[in-house]
Amino acid sequence: MTGLHQHTGNWPGKTVENITGEYSYNGKKYEVCDLPGTYSLEPNSAEEEVTSSYIRSGRYNALIIILDATCIQRNLRFAMQILKFVKAKTIICINLIDEAEKKGITVNSKRMSEMLGVPVIKTAARDNKGLEELKSLIECVAEEKYNYTDNNYAYSEQYAEQIFKDCCNISDNEPDKKDRMIDRILISKRFGIPAMILVLCIIFFITIWGANVPSQFLMVLFEKVGEKLTQILEGIHCPGLIESALIDGVYTTVTWIIAVMLPPMAIFFPLFTLLEDSGYLPRIAFNLDSCFQKAGAHGKQSLTIAMGFGCNACAVTGCRIIDSPRERLIAILTNSFTPCNGRFPMLIAIISMFMLGNNNGAAAAAEKTGILIIVIAISLGVTLLISKLLSKTVLKGIPSSFVLELPPYRHPQFIKVIIRSIFDRTLFVLGRAVAVAAPAGLFIWVLANIKIADISVLVHMKNLIDPVGIAIGLDGAILMAFFLGLPANEIVLPIILMIYLQTGSLNELPDIEVLKTILIENGWTFTTAICTIVFSLFHFPCSTTLLTIHKETKSIKWTLASFIIPLLTGVIVCLFIKIII
Repeated sequence: MTGLHQHTGNWPGKTVENITGEYSYNGKKYEVCDLPGTYSLEPNSAEEEVTSSYIRSGRYNALIIILDATCIQRNLRFAMQILKFVKAKTIICINLIDEAEKKGITVNSKRMSEMLGVPVIKTAARDNKGLEELKSLIECVAEEKYNYTDNNYAYSEQYAEQIFKDCCNISDNEPDKKDRMIDRILISKRFGIPAMILVLCIIFFITIWGANVPSQFLMVLFEKVGEKLTQILEGIHCPGLIESALIDGVYTTVTWIIAVMLPPMAIFFPLFTLLEDSGYLPRIAFNLDSCFQKAGAHGKQSLTIAMGFGCNACAVTGCRIIDSPRERLIAILTNSFTPCNGRFPMLIAIISMFMLGNNNGAAAAAEKTGILIIVIAISLGVTLLISKLLSKTVLKGIPSSFVLELPPYRHPQFIKVIIRSIFDRTLFVLGRAVAVAAPAGLFIWVLANIKIADISVLVHMKNLIDPVGIAIGLDGAILMAFFLGLPANEIVLPIILMIYLQTGSLNELPDIEVLKTILIENGWTFTTAICTIVFSLFHFPCSTTLLTIHKETKSIKWTLASFIIPLLTGVIVCLFIKIII
């Protein structure tokens, strides 16, 4: 209605705050407030509190109750609660009428309006059907021109059943038969988890296989642009030191992150959003609920973990869907155990060098995907373990149960999904990473180019922490790269190369075999590779995620905890690996 294209999900609880927008109709401007979906005016969660408070406040000229036409019987019960409290401003909007018709469900909106004594309109919002009529009705109600009628019935659940019988007709005895058949596989005890792993494998395979070519293209393109910029700076007689700082420091860091992050994000986020729109994402929460319950955490944490594969910062924001403050905090503190988009390039590179043969193309992508799934399974296991430890110590409490409505399966809107995921997620996350990486690139350049006794400050720092790195199966260069890569995980591997080769700028990654040779010449072994993978999984969040954690928790204490907990986990696991291998 407003043209905001606010991102919504095909599952309840997606929104936990008021979202407003405006539209004009007949020369008047209307402000629309989209409240979180809820089941009751008696609040039991954050989103229900938001909705209940707003409805009871009366700060509106018209109140629209959106009913899902595919499950209207259940939705009518909640509508009865609202009509008991406020009637003269209410409009009933029955949405998804197109989906209902496909299932053989028809609704007599005129009869329903007569029985309820309020206006009722049918819409199919994604196809813009009925929206103009809805705007006209809003105008009528807002200007108090609609004639609300009284009825002789009390608004109750019994009356909701009567309305459903009188106003709705279901031609198919089992309108949800198709959904139930699919769910017999996707949420069954036998096939639910394997099906989820298979879906995850497909997503990562497409992401890994599809991102290689555009990443290489962007690297070559940025290299040529960098050469042109160098020529321009030389043409205006820019001092060599400033030129190097801008090109070798800021430009190289920023373009490296774009080339590495953009292609996989542009593939992963649309695929993730397709899962969301199709209705499968809540099924993941259903399958993993018992695992998180046993860990003293909340089943919805599985949804935030899935978000974390794209970006940990976005996933921390997504933790708002968890009602319990205790369980929300557990999800926030353990979210960085999920490898984000920025860590995949390094993980894949190390897997390719030290754990694979000489396969190329789709076969290599399949092998990488298989090993990556094992790595992700390990990260999930550690997430559950740390969640259990937190729930038994500093965040004691009983796991809360929750009602999760499994939405009907729907055909995703592919074009809208691609556009929305690129602009709302990919470019947003990329822009935030670039904003942090630009000053970081300059700082790293300074460390690499200021020399003491012909050795850069960066190398001096590496030598200082070398004993600590070696003790946990790494070395000083790897450990230093992780700390300097705080702004963005994508630059960790280039910083390692910069330290090893003692160059003054981030290096373009060479051929995989050349890279392997460089690493082996600098002391890398199979144990080093394993420990580096582990430390990449379990180390402090990036600066963007830390800032988001502070914003969400409003606590320096919990922000520091989110830094220390994964770091200690990584150190302990690496130390254990170093001892046993």
